[in-house]
Amino acid sequence: MPGVPEIPVFDHEAVLEAVAPLDAIDRVRQAFVEYASGEWVMPPKVYLDASPAGDFRAMPAKGGGLAILKWVTSFPGNRALGLPVVMGVICVSSAESGEPLALVDARAVTALRTGAVAAVAAQELAREAARTVGLIGCGLHGAWAARCLSAAEYGPGVVFDPDPEAAGRLAGELGWEAGALSDALACDVVTCVTPGAEPVVRAADLHPGVHLNMLGADGPGKAEAEIEAVERCVLFCDEWEQASHAGELTGAVRSGRITREEVTDLGAVLTGSAPGRPDAAAMTLFDSTGLAIQDLAVCLAVLEAHRAGTVRATTARL
Repeated sequence: MPGVPEIPVFDHEAVLEAVAPLDAIDRVRQAFVEYASGEWVMPPKVYLDASPAGDFRAMPAKGGGLAILKWVTSFPGNRALGLPVVMGVICVSSAESGEPLALVDARAVTALRTGAVAAVAAQELAREAARTVGLIGCGLHGAWAARCLSAAEYGPGVVFDPDPEAAGRLAGELGWEAGALSDALACDVVTCVTPGAEPVVRAADLHPGVHLNMLGADGPGKAEAEIEAVERCVLFCDEWEQASHAGELTGAVRSGRITREEVTDLGAVLTGSAPGRPDAAAMTLFDSTGLAIQDLAVCLAVLEAHRAGTVRATTARL
């Protein structure tokens, strides 16, 4: 039997070099459409508990001729160890033959697609006249959310982080402002990318016409908004099964304060099978839990860039 040939390995920098923010936004948008249309397949995300340190996640998806398995971590205490909270690898295979095609850094893909979905949700759900951005949380994923929103022509923005140096660096990069939490919450598009350990958005912070992107609550027990704030919004999510069990909506669902009928999947809005924002004064909330189809979309873009010769990779033989 012939052996598996050498396959490309794309590190963190190669991924970010291969896929620009606007390309990531377009790819992630299309991924939602393909999944909502039944063209792409995504079995449920599997969590492997590693308490008290964190958890592992296994995320498969198939579409566009590829099949992927993302093996990724969330270890919040890693900051104290000088390690990233999110680490892992995405294995990419041919959906036709099963042949391994690539190994891709999961941390870069996760950051890029997380930022891209913030922009897609804002484009679909924010008021047409919305421009200002309030970013809460300036870590890796928060920074890419801000970059993608900026690429989508949102801004200027106000960034807030408990670490003023992190906020200052990101504000300087984008030409935005580092401000107080209240300043960020007063903007048109409020994007939260925190660990989700405690709420940063309360009912009293809401104002007519605001759109909330909630990106940090990606596992059981996490929340960035108090339940009363969630209840007052028109609700959207990336995928109901994940969002109802391990996302921003989970607390309200478990307490019986919202039901499935009150939440619309973003893919349904993108395909025109469900309405988006009802009016300019509505307060909308998008719960992003992170989907393997988004990772697949970015991996497709990385492999296309490699075939076109616009990004280089190291190689490995399995």
